[in-house]
Amino acid sequence: MTSPIADLAIQFLRDLIRFDTSNPPGNELPAAQYIAEVLRQEGLEPVVLESSPGRGNVVARLRGSGSDGALLLMSHLDVVPADPKEWEHPPFAAEVADGYIWGRGAVDTKQLTAMQLAVLVHLKREQVALRRDIVLAATADEEMGGTQGMGWLVQNHPELVECQYAINEGGGFGVQVGGRSFYVCQTGEKGVCWMKLTARGTPGHGSLPRANNAVAKLCAAVARLARARLPMHRTKTVERLVHHLAATQKFPASFLLPLVLNPLFEGVILQRAEKQSEIAAVLRATLHNTVSPTMLQAGQKANVIPSEASATVDGRLIPGQKPEDLLREIRPYIGAEIEVEILGRSQPYESDPASPLFDLFQQVLNEHDPGCTLAPFLVPGATDGRFLAEKGVKVYGFSPTKQEPGWAVLEMAHARNERISLANMEFGTKVLYDVVRRFCAQ
Repeated sequence: MTSPIADLAIQFLRDLIRFDTSNPPGNELPAAQYIAEVLRQEGLEPVVLESSPGRGNVVARLRGSGSDGALLLMSHLDVVPADPKEWEHPPFAAEVADGYIWGRGAVDTKQLTAMQLAVLVHLKREQVALRRDIVLAATADEEMGGTQGMGWLVQNHPELVECQYAINEGGGFGVQVGGRSFYVCQTGEKGVCWMKLTARGTPGHGSLPRANNAVAKLCAAVARLARARLPMHRTKTVERLVHHLAATQKFPASFLLPLVLNPLFEGVILQRAEKQSEIAAVLRATLHNTVSPTMLQAGQKANVIPSEASATVDGRLIPGQKPEDLLREIRPYIGAEIEVEILGRSQPYESDPASPLFDLFQQVLNEHDPGCTLAPFLVPGATDGRFLAEKGVKVYGFSPTKQEPGWAVLEMAHARNERISLANMEFGTKVLYDVVRRFCAQ
């Protein structure tokens, strides 16, 4: 049996998954209208705004006394596409099987929308006296850059999302390391540097091979880039994460783990940590600028050698790094002839975790999972949090979930068979409710 607030969150999640908000094209408006109707029935006055036709954003504010700055509960309604043929259960049916809710968006991030909505509804029903406003914003387009969602709201309707603190996606998940329960809270994120690499060569008939082949040059450059070991860039966030984690471990792990921050020992330490694949992958990604080839384009016919070939590369920047820094790092691997065009970019950011809200996360988690540790976390990807962090808002990624056998939350986002357990919906909603109530109540 789950609790009433968890039952409500589960209902909201299943309803939201059934809205196909695959981006592109998004079509988040029906999901935004659904949330608005839920809130109207509770006596709130939500606002639904379209940044462009069909791109729906919903914002609602539960008023407090205003003696302290507002808390924003933020999430996104769009999801990445899903091919039903690759799934065990239909990605937009929200079926419950084996104790899990299956569906696209189950962990990225309709589960957070559902938890936040359930928390807001319960606080309204309980008529809790608040010293802070609580704002809920469920927005469009995060998966394609946020320019139709949170970015658009911040630019065009900043008064609607005005706040001092924000709870976002990007953290709150737990892992078991050395028998200890460990949670992370996002306090920063890497920046985007999407690039197009182009190789040029001599065109001609495919029956007459030639050395100056654009496709061959591009493939060789991409293969070298995929194997590249780019320089280490340490940040305070990752240093804190490593030292928090080491403090929970017994010797020799407590001694060895901090050595991952030394470029001479990083490879050996991460190899030892392969059993904790999530931790190893996160540390690799957050100690370096990274590049991942994602798309290739070349030619139109099997018997024609094209004059050019191109590849799209997903580059990510450590806080303090700029696109030109990443270009300098990859140039030795791709060679002088490959042309590079920046397709998209966003600023990385890193903020100090010290605040009453971060401390409250730790306190509440310890009540629900005694003995656990919370540490700041640098998100390897990008979130809508950057739009608010640029305005001075304290943004925290905190969507609480426990680690479960055979289920890795970092591997669920954008994956086939995305799902979240009923137990984790219960855990996450209760933790979030306790945090929000204590942080905002008089």
